[in-house]
Amino acid sequence: MSLAVLQNPTNFVSAAAFPQVSVAKQTDLYYIYDQADFLRDQVMPRADGTESAGSGYGLSTASYSASVYALHKDIGDQARANSDGPLNADGDAARFLGMQMLIRQERDWAAAAFATGIWGTDATPAALWSTTSTPIADVQTGKSTILSATGMLPNTLVMSYAVYSALIDNADITDRIKYTSQESVTPELLARLFDVDRVLVMSSVYNTAVEGATGSYTQIGDKDALLCYVAPQPGLMVPSAGYSMVWNGVSGGLGIQAGVSKLRMEHLKSDRIEIEAAWDFKVVSAPLGYFFSNAVA
Repeated sequence: MSLAVLQNPTNFVSAAAFPQVSVAKQTDLYYIYDQADFLRDQVMPRADGTESAGSGYGLSTASYSASVYALHKDIGDQARANSDGPLNADGDAARFLGMQMLIRQERDWAAAAFATGIWGTDATPAALWSTTSTPIADVQTGKSTILSATGMLPNTLVMSYAVYSALIDNADITDRIKYTSQESVTPELLARLFDVDRVLVMSSVYNTAVEGATGSYTQIGDKDALLCYVAPQPGLMVPSAGYSMVWNGVSGGLGIQAGVSKLRMEHLKSDRIEIEAAWDFKVVSAPLGYFFSNAVA
């Protein structure tokens, strides 16, 4: 037998939070239609024999840049020859590298989208959700704010595990279901109560210590939550809070799941297992997000 602590891939939300856009170039431009022009009421009455009222919309550009990330693990010929039966050197290395890439992606997504100063609104609940409070009303305020600013109703709520663990014991939540359901509070049940399509819970951790030092573990996501509208699928003229720009020149069309390759390093008498991917987690519409900062104690 062997023992390894491998986190469940479902603990990570970076692959699910934003729609993935496969891009042919590492860096390029994309177009932005002026929201104000599309939401303005400009249709006018037309008198007989006269021209219709004229209008138009503004168009600008913004850029993305997909950074390339990679890591390798070398398997020496001597180590391979001495491996016991339960060990699978290539498979173990691939799983190790895959977990490393998931952690890098989750931390990168959190830095790009799960912090203050990024979205249209930053707010801390007047009564923290870990106390007697009204999280359903607070989320409704966020939904109304986004709707008023964009005409779109949010469909996604991303929260840290600290927020999730507080909400499943919050009286505002449990009182809504105690007479109508025998279910325990789950992300799916929270989605129904908050009236969003999905609730994503960030349940991953990473070690902040350098290699060789005593491990120091922390949850990714802190004590925050993000309410936003994201497109179910990317497309032309499709609004979304963010997109994951994935450069297919590196990942070979595999998305942010990344590509794994095996190389012979003859000068090292080793086989190299390598993982590589390129992405840019891009916030493309700040008004489509409402960030709850330090929502729990």
